[in-house]
Amino acid sequence: MYKNGELDLANISGTSAIYAANKSNKDVVTVPEATTAYMVYNQTGSVPSLSNTKIRQALNLATDRNGIVEAAVDTGSKAATAFAPTGLEKLTDGTDLAEYVSPGYSYDKDEAAKLFKEGLSELGQDSLSITITADSDSPAAKSAVDYIKQTWEEALPGLTVEEKFVTFKQRLEDTKNQNFEVALVLWGSDYPEGTTFYGLFTTGSAYNYGKFSSSEYDAAYQKAITTDALDTDAAADDYKVAEKALYDNALYNPVYFRSQEALQNPSLKGLVRNSTGLTVDFTYAYKE
Repeated sequence: MYKNGELDLANISGTSAIYAANKSNKDVVTVPEATTAYMVYNQTGSVPSLSNTKIRQALNLATDRNGIVEAAVDTGSKAATAFAPTGLEKLTDGTDLAEYVSPGYSYDKDEAAKLFKEGLSELGQDSLSITITADSDSPAAKSAVDYIKQTWEEALPGLTVEEKFVTFKQRLEDTKNQNFEVALVLWGSDYPEGTTFYGLFTTGSAYNYGKFSSSEYDAAYQKAITTDALDTDAAADDYKVAEKALYDNALYNPVYFRSQEALQNPSLKGLVRNSTGLTVDFTYAYKE
């Protein structure tokens, strides 16, 4: 419809095939979006293996984030480096918050295998089966989980990964009720400030689906929203501490920062796009 002149905008990031076929079109524009895809670990105790820190650390280290966005989610997204995504907020010197707080997520098969073996030993097991739940109505989620299954099983001898795909609506219910082992979820920002993300993982938060608790994380977040609430850079320091607490204990697993592209009619001018809040503002838009 776009190519026939019936639409002024058409998103091309729905699937890797559509993206690959259109990403070189001269009409491509970036659709800014501060959204992170991440994996949640059920740490309520109902999945004993995921209450083991070394097992979670092994899973994080066995996650090839660059490989996922290149091979499975090739729709314009980027490998995640933190919980807060790029385009969410900047420090006073212009540094992106995601870059500033990044604790050093990496892909290390050897260290992952070592920690996994140690974790299994602590559990008194020599093998482990884990089920990943994701949205059946998202092609990107399906591709990502397929890739994660393959790479996790290759990197971690003794691990079997099962896939469970349910509708987005059902997955929301499952994660809210801790009816999952590992889940791949997305969170997009409502406004351009760190609390829209970091408020999710505090102890007792409804969106802390894994139900973990970190006093260090909670303290850093509380400082950000009280003592440092009016100081952008000081709050960023607090978020950096919070990120490190999540990273050190492998309390969750950031996978990719979702970013989308679209074909847009070159004659459409004055359209304002934001990565948070009101994503498209037509106030000053016009067509030549």
